[in-house]
Amino acid sequence: MRPTDTVPLIPGAEPFSHRGSEVGVLLCHGFTGSPHSMRPWGEHLAAAGYSVEIPLLPGHGTVWQDMNLTTADDWFAEVERALLDLAARCEEVYVMGLSMGGALALRLAQEHPGLVRGVVLVNPSLVLEDVRLPFIAPVRRLAARIMPSTPGLSSDVSKDDTTEGGYDRVPTAAAATLPKLWREVQEGMSGLRAPVLAYRSPQDHVVGPRSLRILASRAVNTRLTIHLLHDSYHVATLDHDAATIFDGSLAFVREHRRSGEGADR
Repeated sequence: MRPTDTVPLIPGAEPFSHRGSEVGVLLCHGFTGSPHSMRPWGEHLAAAGYSVEIPLLPGHGTVWQDMNLTTADDWFAEVERALLDLAARCEEVYVMGLSMGGALALRLAQEHPGLVRGVVLVNPSLVLEDVRLPFIAPVRRLAARIMPSTPGLSSDVSKDDTTEGGYDRVPTAAAATLPKLWREVQEGMSGLRAPVLAYRSPQDHVVGPRSLRILASRAVNTRLTIHLLHDSYHVATLDHDAATIFDGSLAFVREHRRSGEGADR
């Protein structure tokens, strides 16, 4: 499901694609966000020589009403398509995600253990934060008519004059499909084999600490490393700690290269 042809994309929400070496990186943006929040990260990885893809998730990057026509299954299908395309032309692939994009990245690693070499997460969303969702989910279509959206918390960034490039409303019907994604990720956590590097902002106004606790307690069959970002809010990829994330993810890829080589090709 693609954005409607009649609604233009939000400036900066365009997908990003760079053909580089045979090491590929797939970046997954967050719920109501867009590739805008991931582009500096993707450009950093591309400058290191890697092949990079940042797809635009269905229903995102236009108007929030488009999102109510999509579900978490549609978003996963889009990143899975991007993963398979990247894997077809790269020897190794790494997946990285912000917020809900972190849940998508983990799900990809669970569903395709033979393709995903490693995972990098930034303030991943893995558990219910909005207490209304369990009540909305069973009556998704009705809820969308009665209360099609709620106020959102977009651009949770501590840097001045920095915006996320996403929606300022939360589409109700789309949000009601998130618990299914979270449940699938949580249930598949013991099967996760790819190493995981996770970043967490203590001053995150969108995702609480429960998600990282779940990841730490259930990802028992892989290596998990967690770093705190003390100078950033939720969208840390655009915040003061962005360089820490970019350089850390680059070091992570270099560390886990099958070739064992430190230099990029």
